[in-house]
Parts: sequence; C-alpha cells; structure tokens
Amino acid sequence: MNKVVVGLSGGVDSSVAAATLHDQGYEVVGLTLWLMKGKGQCCSEGMVDAAKLCEELGIPHHIVDSRDVFQENIVDYLVTGYGEGITPLPCSQCNKAVKFTPMLTYARETLGIEKIATGHYARIRFENGRYQLLRAIDRSKDQSYFLYDLDQEVLSQVVFPLGEKHKTETRQIAAAFGLHTADKPESQDLCLVEANGSMQAFLDKYITPHKGEIVDRSGKVLGQHEGVHHYTIGQRKGLGIAHSEPLYVIGLDAGRNRVIVGERSEAQNLECTVTRMNWVSIASPSAPIKADVQIRYRSPATPATVIPLEDDRVRIVFDEPQFSITPGQAAVWYDGEVLLGGGIIERG
Repeated sequence: MNKVVVGLSGGVDSSVAAATLHDQGYEVVGLTLWLMKGKGQCCSEGMVDAAKLCEELGIPHHIVDSRDVFQENIVDYLVTGYGEGITPLPCSQCNKAVKFTPMLTYARETLGIEKIATGHYARIRFENGRYQLLRAIDRSKDQSYFLYDLDQEVLSQVVFPLGEKHKTETRQIAAAFGLHTADKPESQDLCLVEANGSMQAFLDKYITPHKGEIVDRSGKVLGQHEGVHHYTIGQRKGLGIAHSEPLYVIGLDAGRNRVIVGERSEAQNLECTVTRMNWVSIASPSAPIKADVQIRYRSPATPATVIPLEDDRVRIVFDEPQFSITPGQAAVWYDGEVLLGGGIIERG
C-alpha cells in the first residue's frame, strides 16, 4: 500500500487533501507542525481541528514541535528584515525552511515514508528529466508563487491533491466526506497577523518604535512617522500628510530613520535585481530569457526579460514600468503555467 504523510493545518484544504488520498487507498499519516502559541490557523486551534480530522478518518496523527525552527526562520527573519527597512515575504521562507523540507525529513527518518502531501493549490509534473512546478487549475487560489523555493528533492516526493480542483469543489468534497472542517472559514491573514491582531502589533513586540521624519526625495520634511518598520514600499494610507497629489512610500532609510515618499510615478521602476535564486522547472540559463514576472502574490505576472548575473543573481527588466517593486518580496517568473524560477528582490 502506498504511504503518504499529509501536512495538516486544521483547515479545509489540508483536510480534503488527507481525505482524498485516504479515499484513494493511500495509507495516510497526519502531521501537524506546532509553530507558535496562541490563536491562529497554524496554532492551537488548528492542532485541535487536525487531531479531530484524523479521528474522523481513522488515521494516525503526529505533532512535531517546530517552534524553535519557526522562531529562527520566520520570526527572527521578519524582525531583522523590517528593522533594516525591507518587507520580507515569510510564506515562501516558511514553506521551504519550516514546512516541506522538515516534513520530508520527519517522514523519512521517523516514519519510514517517502511521500508527503499538502493542501496547496499547485501542480507538479515530470518532464525533460526535471520536476516542474505548475500553477493550479483554479488560478484564483493558485499558490505556486509561495512554493518557488522548493528544490527538486522535495518536488520529487510531494503530492498536491488539490492542484486540479477549484475551491468550490474542495468545499463540496469536504461536505461529501462529512468533514467537520467543511464550513470552516478561510484564514485571511498571515498566521502571525492572526495571532497578534496586526503585523504592526507583532513587530512592535520586537522592534521599539522610534519617531522620525517623512521626507520627499529631495529631503524636504513633510511629516513624522512612528517607526520605519510600520511602512512598506508603495504604501499610501496612514501617512498623515496633506498634499496636492496622493503620496506613496518610495523608500525606507532605516539607518537615518526616514520614510521617503513621492507621487505614484516616483514609485514605478523598470527593473530590479533578484538574489537567493532557485531555478525550479528549468536549469539555470546562461543567456537572458523572456518570461512573465510576478512581484507579489496578488499582482498579475507581466512580461519581462530575466538576465542572469554573477553570484547567483538576475536582473529583471520589465517591458513596462512596475509600481511598488518591494525589496524583500519574491519575484517569480513563469512561462505560461510553468514556474521557471524565483528569488528575493534586492534593495535598489
């Protein structure tokens, strides 16, 4: 019998992934990572729902204490980044460093199982000697952007049962199986935001706010801020500045404790550099390639040229200027539905 370890957060998606594989005849083992204390999809409430699901399916349930790993790779990563005036993307970092790789290691070394599965909306196929990562059929739920940093080893052993399904179908399957998570509301925020009420509240626990100046590009003082870590590139709301045109955050100078603002045109750029590269569906190219590049989860992918540089970096030149290219966020590029590669946007 095929065996698979399914990562369970306690939500409907991971529940249906487990139930579907169980129904297909897999010997399923549930695995929940204990990431932090308090309210949140990944925390105590989620662990209870995951345990209840395993009771419903009649499968074993394991809980792994991953709080130290989460603290080091996500909490410390975020705090350091925001303190330096960038806006880190925690989800892709969490998927690689906290979830998928540790899950596969635990499955192999503790349970003797080679396959893992999650409720992510994405697809995998093997073609031309390489495992490729593809967008989900339901583009409105596609999560491949957050999975760009998974390596070939993980992709060769992971299963995404929901990649071919639409979210409405997932709910219907949960109801058909009689799962108690069928009507559970979706998480709307990062787990840290859920647990702390807001990203600002989370960061203020670790970074002492220091008042400073809000300036334009010339250095003219336009207002005051309560802490550089409260702002991100492209932000418009919450500046507290009266101006003839809407102003946006166009730069963060943590060293001088300054927030730099400008009009929308000043927040647009034609290019950026990307580091911490991971080439997913193709090998690292030696020449520039054309691709559609996505610079945030909810933004559309847009045509650009990806130019390989030394030191495992690339330069991305967009066909049209892009608004709010944000250091610390991921730039991920596609050829149609195939995710080619991605990395972290460097400070300009």
